Amino acid sequence: MDKNIQILSEEFHQNPTHVENVVKLIDEGNTIPFIARYRKELHGSMDDQLLREIDDRLQYLRNLDKRREEIRTSIEEQGKLTDELTEEIANASTLAELEDIYRPYKQKRRTRATVAREKGLEPLAELLRQVITEGTPEQLAEPFIDPEKGVETVSDALQGACDIVAEDLSDNAEIRRLLKDLIRKRGELTSKGDEQQDSVYRLYYDYSEPVSKIPSHRILAVNRGENEKILKVGIHVDEQNALAILTRRAVPEGSVTAELMRETCVDAYDRLIFPSVEREIRSDLTDMAAEQAIKMFGVNLKPLLMQPPVKDKVTMGFDPAYRTGCKIAVVDATGKVLETGVVYPTPPHNKKDEAKATLTRMIKKHGVTAIAVGNGTASKESEIFIADMIKDLDGVAYMMVSEAGASVYSASKLGAAEFPQYDVSLRSAVSIARRLQDPLAELVKIDPQAIGVGQYQHDMPQARLNETLGGVVEDCVNAVGVDLNTASPSLLTRVAGLTAATAKNIVAYREENGAFTERKQVLKVPKIGPKAFEQCAGFLRVANGDNLLDNTGVHPESYKAAEKLLSICGYSSKDLSVNGLPLLAEKLELYGEQKAADECGVGVPTIRDIAKELGKPGRDPRDELPPTMLRTDVMSMEDLKPGMVMRGTVRNVVDFGAFVDIAVHQDGLVHISELCDRFIKHPSEVVKVGDVVDVVVLGVEPAKKRISLSIKQAKKAVEEQEKDK
Repeated sequence: MDKNIQILSEEFHQNPTHVENVVKLIDEGNTIPFIARYRKELHGSMDDQLLREIDDRLQYLRNLDKRREEIRTSIEEQGKLTDELTEEIANASTLAELEDIYRPYKQKRRTRATVAREKGLEPLAELLRQVITEGTPEQLAEPFIDPEKGVETVSDALQGACDIVAEDLSDNAEIRRLLKDLIRKRGELTSKGDEQQDSVYRLYYDYSEPVSKIPSHRILAVNRGENEKILKVGIHVDEQNALAILTRRAVPEGSVTAELMRETCVDAYDRLIFPSVEREIRSDLTDMAAEQAIKMFGVNLKPLLMQPPVKDKVTMGFDPAYRTGCKIAVVDATGKVLETGVVYPTPPHNKKDEAKATLTRMIKKHGVTAIAVGNGTASKESEIFIADMIKDLDGVAYMMVSEAGASVYSASKLGAAEFPQYDVSLRSAVSIARRLQDPLAELVKIDPQAIGVGQYQHDMPQARLNETLGGVVEDCVNAVGVDLNTASPSLLTRVAGLTAATAKNIVAYREENGAFTERKQVLKVPKIGPKAFEQCAGFLRVANGDNLLDNTGVHPESYKAAEKLLSICGYSSKDLSVNGLPLLAEKLELYGEQKAADECGVGVPTIRDIAKELGKPGRDPRDELPPTMLRTDVMSMEDLKPGMVMRGTVRNVVDFGAFVDIAVHQDGLVHISELCDRFIKHPSEVVKVGDVVDVVVLGVEPAKKRISLSIKQAKKAVEEQEKDK
């Protein structure tokens, strides 16, 4: 078995055959969404997230193998490759280990040790390492005095030889490994700051925490404080224990050179080894913290994108502002703009009556039933105004919508191309309205980093962040499916197998030739060949087309299997309608899934998926989630009292807890300790963005804009209320 396949199967606890199939599918150019959805039999129904993790790890292992071969070849060309070294290189499991092995053989810049070697002092360095019981180090050094080579004195000779020994110790892979292990187990990350200077980093002015326990968000916090030159950050480890690692290997006990070698160990540690290892450990910590933050960003982004759409509602987008006025856009149930305007209900204008009359007219004229209010500047005053206004309007509700990224979209080329007739601020109002109607379709137009559901995103490796978030967006778009006749180029670009160019070609083709009536017409679009069609076809939907299967997640390659399944269960293709066949899955189970799969020529996972899709053509998985919570009233922070039980929506999940919107403009924090009764390693184990949760107010600090909440105590409070009823 291929070594990498074995490593992957062990690390991810997966069947080696399944892992081997995944690697083969990736190498053949298949996309992750396609593999996840349409090749389940080959990989045991792994989900898209696991497949991406395997793909990431596979690329790392392949890069490791490439570097392994480069290092082996380089050392061999130097004539220094031994069987022992070959084995060390072969057994190295990380890039860091490989680089430590290669360190002594790298071409170095000119160092003190390099100069000493040029002066012929390497034999003296070897002597100093040996057990010599007679004479003194000075006597050993006398034969190496050579003014022509720049070795004027015994002191010069000893200093040069000690420089060679120090560099050799610094290059020793085992010493570096043991020292790193010591720091990881017993070291502490420390930070200092000027107590006279007030800043958001005051918590870290005299701070230390074990390297083995420090959470990722604190690593990122001290890093940012250091970058802003407010904190001095370092790693502390007991120097005696650290030096013992060197002295055990470098000091020839009982030798006349022992004391000199002890001093050399101290010099090697202070000048060469510790600064280098400290940088590596801190780099590793930062990489770990960044990876955790990026992963958390992805975890938060997915439920945000997959929020249930507010369908079939004429919606008003309300973009709050002070001096420049609040921008308004009314869009119909399909997102088409019906009317725009500007009102001034907020300071300094305070034209509330005029604004109320204008908005009431627009609401009645267009039949608005939902208002999306942006949560940016002046949103508190705007929310109070909206809540008061709709008291007189039956059937109208509102929801606070995150504005994150709306201004980025409004000022982008995409925003200008989509709405050339509107200025930047009105485009924001349109985007806010559409975010309520269909979060996924609107948010794909925005750089995922600008959506704001993470922490320290600007400190992350941008390429890695883009790759991860791009994968999340791709998975969400393909999980929902895309209407071939209405999807924007932004949405189509995220479909597996399509690119920005082919997405534009699809839009251009339908504008020129009219609506698509079947999926296979996509093959007529320029630059979409059989492979691209194979990857994208199952994720494209054609509503009201010639074939109802084109409006399902059934892949065209499985159409014959779908028709056979209908026949087995007593149906014909004529029985398939837009209302679906809700009893199909039940009939399949009675007939026997394995038996039906064999007769249809597919695997059991595929036959199940086909039955699910035929049960409800045009199925949107977001419809199965709890609906979006619309509001009709508003509270202020001053209204909150400890013990109050409220319902809110999770807006962000971070390492230390979750932020919950409870309709008082300021999100409250549920600390990780207040999420549930059992021990959890991370808040994402129990809550996700978009969850509607009951919370109890623990404390309110209006001056600091802090609200402390509890979910676990709310459950008890709700139970008590039920008993009282």
